[in-house]
Amino acid sequence: MTLVPLAFGFAAMLATLAGGLLALRLRHRIGLVLGVTAGIVVGVALFDLVPEALELAGDRWTIRAMMAFSAMGLGGYMLLDRVLARIPHAAAASWRGDLGPAMLCVHSLMDGLGIGIAFQIDTAAGWMIALAVLTHDVADGVNTVSLSLAARSEAAARRWLVLNGVAPMLGVVIGLGLSIPAGMLAPLMALFAGIFLYIGACELVPRSQSLDPRLRTSFATLAGIALMLGVTHFAH
Repeated sequence: MTLVPLAFGFAAMLATLAGGLLALRLRHRIGLVLGVTAGIVVGVALFDLVPEALELAGDRWTIRAMMAFSAMGLGGYMLLDRVLARIPHAAAASWRGDLGPAMLCVHSLMDGLGIGIAFQIDTAAGWMIALAVLTHDVADGVNTVSLSLAARSEAAARRWLVLNGVAPMLGVVIGLGLSIPAGMLAPLMALFAGIFLYIGACELVPRSQSLDPRLRTSFATLAGIALMLGVTHFAH
């Protein structure tokens, strides 16, 4: 039985790596790729993380509380990003450039945790969550590489892609042996929704527009949002 979630973790790793390698091949069109990535990240927040947080909240948390956690995620990430930007040190600039990809890796780790924990609770639930994770893992790879290329370099993008590829597999392994309080899963998802909204709307959209100010970049962002709407609808 343990082999099934591990197989999904391995498949998630391959999907993430495939998405990242695709983004690397298209790096000469980074402005357009960032536009699509911005839409995907916003779409993940709106159509995946927020609904999942509300579903997991059940009777433990109110809708207003979930929105408050999302606001905390957005505000907390914004403050951290701007504090790092004010520190006049090369290492601080490096850390700031790594902040977005690091958050995506943590999200992938949480995806793996969700698979591992779900299979402990119920096999059918485990399959549903695993399939939902797989449907957007290609996008996770694209997002990780796009953020790294925009803020750092191709070498950094490759390093973060490897880490993001390993993250869901590691999450499954941890999730199979770890019991996270059910009441904490919903707030964590809501926090990540806020973080992703900031990354997509406040970081990726301006970067894509500065690199490629043509209208096609805006359409690419809208296409990314529509893509995640379709992917999450199919997954659920």
